[in-house]
Amino acid sequence: MNGRFLLLLMALLFTQILGAQTVLFGKNQQAPADTVPKRIDKALNFLAFGDWGRNGADHQIPVAQTMSKVAEQLRPSFYVVTGDNFYPSGVVSEKDPLWTYSLENIYSDFVFQWDWYPVLGNHDYKSNPGAQVAYSKISRRWKMESRYYSKLFPINDDTTQQVLMVFIDTNPLIAEFYKNKEYGPNVRTQDSTAQLKWIKKQLSISNTNIKWKILVGHHPMYSAGGRENGYDTKSIRGTLKPLFDKYGVDLYIAGHEHSLQYLHDSQAVTHHFISGAASESTPVHNTDMVQMAASAYGFMFFSIQSGVVTIQTISDSGKLISFNQILKK
Repeated sequence: MNGRFLLLLMALLFTQILGAQTVLFGKNQQAPADTVPKRIDKALNFLAFGDWGRNGADHQIPVAQTMSKVAEQLRPSFYVVTGDNFYPSGVVSEKDPLWTYSLENIYSDFVFQWDWYPVLGNHDYKSNPGAQVAYSKISRRWKMESRYYSKLFPINDDTTQQVLMVFIDTNPLIAEFYKNKEYGPNVRTQDSTAQLKWIKKQLSISNTNIKWKILVGHHPMYSAGGRENGYDTKSIRGTLKPLFDKYGVDLYIAGHEHSLQYLHDSQAVTHHFISGAASESTPVHNTDMVQMAASAYGFMFFSIQSGVVTIQTISDSGKLISFNQILKK
């Protein structure tokens, strides 16, 4: 019995078909008995979503409506936005009408007015990625102070227990993009060496109050979707994995794949999450790293305490797809 057959068998054993969505679970994972998302108190709570800005097309509006209802219940302190913020080709300026059509008109509920921390996706690089930085001077909630930046967040307002979140621009880290007709002109203006040096500096900060290190970028390092063996996935893995291993990055949150995934290699520290299904859903398949992979519209909700991170994956119907917890080692 070869390895590929075993993976296919595992996929059959641990797959659930729920309406139009397909959910795969790893051998030590299972669907939650209770499908109602839970508020975790005394934690740093945030909602992560990505690949969203379609002028309300596809499922952007239904997912946004569900996000609003869930956020009312779970009360995130902020939103993490994993890129591809404006389809099909980004924005041309901070006054582009897409800011109104894709962002302001759709995410208008009061619960969405807390801080948004976005990163840039490849579609954002087709026009003027700098315009998304400039919009931070117009919008109170849009907090992209530069193309890459970092923040320290206290857990439950306790500054002796903090989360370091590093928001990076993965596009200049992909060598093939420099030759790409659409991405190349903007990618070539960036200094990837300077960004990598900056990432190392952030991760090497000596601070005993930092309990968790989390990176956010658009392109995933691993995937159980169509880009599993893509040049972009391989490029990110080759560039960033040595840094993740050296500096003990706990979580990496990405988008790009239009699905919801939790991937982990038991021999590695970093847990990988993909939340890129805020307007479109694409297929997933099983791999030996899959803890959960869902071809479904939705988003993820993270609750961070000093010794545990709770991750709730939530569908566009508002029901839990998976409930996972990571203990700090």
